[in-house]
Amino acid sequence: MQFLLLLFIFPSFAFFGLEGYSRFSDGDNAVAKVAGQTITKEEWDAAQRQQLERLRQMSGGQIDAKLFDTPEAKRAVLENLIAQRALAAEVVSDKLAVSDQTLQQSIMQIPGLLKADGSFDSDQYRVLLAAQGLTPKSYEASLRRDMALQQINAAVQGTAFAPKTVAARLSDLNDQERTVQELQFKASAYAGQVKVTDDMLKAYYDKNGSRFEVPEQAKIEYVVLDSAAVAAQVSVSDADIKSYYDQNIKQYSTEEQRRASHILLEVKKGASAADKAAVKAKADALAAQLRKSPGDFAKLAKANSQDPGSKDQGGDLGFFGKGAMLKSFEDAAYKLKQGEISDPVESDYGYHIIQLTGIKPGAVKPLDEVKGEIAAEIKKQLAAKKYAELADTFNNTVYEQGDSLKPVADKLKLKIETASGVTRQPNPSLAPNTPYNNPKFLTALFTDDTIKGKHNSEAVQIAPATLIAGHIVEYKPVSKRSFDEVKNDVRELVTQTEEMALAKKAGEARLAELKAKDDANGFGDAKVASRVKTQGWNQDAFLAVMKADTAKLPAYTGVEVPGQGYSVFRITKVAQPATPDTARRKTEQEQIANTLAQQEMLSYVNFLKEKAKTKILKGGEAVMTSSGGKQADAGK
Repeated sequence: MQFLLLLFIFPSFAFFGLEGYSRFSDGDNAVAKVAGQTITKEEWDAAQRQQLERLRQMSGGQIDAKLFDTPEAKRAVLENLIAQRALAAEVVSDKLAVSDQTLQQSIMQIPGLLKADGSFDSDQYRVLLAAQGLTPKSYEASLRRDMALQQINAAVQGTAFAPKTVAARLSDLNDQERTVQELQFKASAYAGQVKVTDDMLKAYYDKNGSRFEVPEQAKIEYVVLDSAAVAAQVSVSDADIKSYYDQNIKQYSTEEQRRASHILLEVKKGASAADKAAVKAKADALAAQLRKSPGDFAKLAKANSQDPGSKDQGGDLGFFGKGAMLKSFEDAAYKLKQGEISDPVESDYGYHIIQLTGIKPGAVKPLDEVKGEIAAEIKKQLAAKKYAELADTFNNTVYEQGDSLKPVADKLKLKIETASGVTRQPNPSLAPNTPYNNPKFLTALFTDDTIKGKHNSEAVQIAPATLIAGHIVEYKPVSKRSFDEVKNDVRELVTQTEEMALAKKAGEARLAELKAKDDANGFGDAKVASRVKTQGWNQDAFLAVMKADTAKLPAYTGVEVPGQGYSVFRITKVAQPATPDTARRKTEQEQIANTLAQQEMLSYVNFLKEKAKTKILKGGEAVMTSSGGKQADAGK
C-alpha cells in the first residue's frame, strides 16, 4: 500500500500550483537548493500536510496518516518539491508565457462568472476569490504560472505511446485464467493442541506493548470563523434591497412572448426574379384565401408549407420571445393582433404567411415577492467582502492573546465550543465536516507550544472562508494499559498466534509432499482466478495463486491467510478466455500509454534537476539517506 501511495505522490507534481516559487529564502532551515533557490523545512512540512489532506479528501477520509510518517514518504514529497522548482526554473529559462487572451479565456470558463447577457461578472469573480483568501492579481499570477507549466507537461507527455505488442502482452496476462483447487488448514482446528503459559502471555505483552496503548487525548476549546459567523454580523437595509432590485430588474422580469403559426413558401438561393415573383404571387393568393377562411390555416399549412419542422403541426411554432426568430419575421409577428393574418413576409428562406395565435404579456416580479432572495444575495456578497477583514482580526487576536480564546470570541462575537477525547489523528467515526477533526487543525493543535505552553494554536484555514483556532484545556499523554487489565485479551491473541503457527507448519509439510508427488485428495472444487475476476478471493491467497510458477502442471503453492489459517493451492489449468473483452483492452492500452507518458515526464524532470544543479542540503540529508537517496545530487 505504501509503495502504491508513493507512486501516486510523485507523478502528481505536474498538477500542483507553483504559487510563491520565487519567494524562497536562504537560511539554516533550508533542505534543498534548486536553480539557486532554496526549499525550506517549513515548505517541506507544509507540502507533506497538503499531500496527506489531498489524499484524505480523495479517499473520503480513510487514510492512515502513519503511512506518510516514514522516510520514504517524506523523501517522495521533497522530490516532488524539487521537481516543481526545476520545472519552474525551466519555464523561466525557456521564456514560456501565457497570453492575456488565453488567461482570460480560462477564467471565463469558471462556472457562475457569466451574467445572463453573456458578459463577465467581475464583482462575483472578486467575491469568489475573496472567499478563498485570494485577490485577482495573486490568483491570475498563479494561474498564469500553472498554465505555462502545463505547456512543458503536455509537450513531453505527448511524445509517449504504447506499442501494441506490449499492450497485448500485458492484457493477455490480465486475462489469463487459472483453474485452482484449495486445501485448507484452518487455525481453529488446532485449538486443542495449543498450550499457553503465563510466561508466554507476559512475553507477548512486553513485545507488543504498543497494541495496548491508550492514545493521547485532549479536552479542547475552539472557535470558528466562517461565512455563517460573518453573515450574522452583516445587516441589509430596505434601501439596499430596493437599490439592488432596481439595478437588476431584468433578472426579475419576463418579456412578452407570442405564439404564431406560419406557412413557408421557399425561395431557393440564386433563384431568378421570375421564380421569386411566382412564389410571391402564390403567397399573396394564400394570404387572401386565409383572410376569408382563417379557420383553414392549419389545413393549408399542412398542404402548402415547406417548413418540415412545423407543417405537420399545422404551422404552429409555439411561444417565442424577442431574438428567437428572424428579424423580419419577429417584426411582423409583434405588429399583429391576436388572430390576425399577415401579408407575405420575406426572409432569407422565402415568404412567410403568419397568423398570431397567442400572447403572453411580460411581467415583473414585485419587490415583496423577491425581497428575501435579494436580502440573502446582498448578505452573501457583503459577508464575503467582510470576511477578509475579520480574518486578519481573527489571526492577530488569536496570536496576540496567546493563552485564551475569549478575547477573539468577544471581539468577533463567536461562540467558544468544547470537545473531549480529541486525538492527534482524525477520528473516522465523526462527520467529515466536523471542524476540530480536520487534520491540518489537529497538526497545529498538538504541538509542544499548545500542550506544554498552554498557548492557543495558530489560526488554520480548514475550508474556503473557514478559519479555526483551538486551545488545549486538559491533556492526557499516551498511556499503557496494565498487564492484568488486558491479560484475557493477550491470552486470546497468543492462542490465535499459536493456532496459526501450527496450521502453517502442517500446511507447509503437506505442500512439500505434494510438490514431490501429485495428489488431488482432500482438495475442494475447482474455481477460476484471473486478474479481472477476483471476487470471492482473499487478497493474499489470490496473489499467491497468480504468482505461482505454472511451467509444469499441476503446480502447487501455499500461503498463510491472516485470521484463517494456511491454504495449499493446486493449479491444474492455465488458459486465455475464448472471447477477449476488446473494450477493456483498449482502455488498458490507454492506461499503459498514460503510464509511459508519466515515465517520460519523470525522466525529463530528472534531467532538469541536473540542469538546475540540485543539491540536498544538511536539513534534508538525513531522510534522503535513510530512504536510499543520495546526499548530494538529487538528479543522479
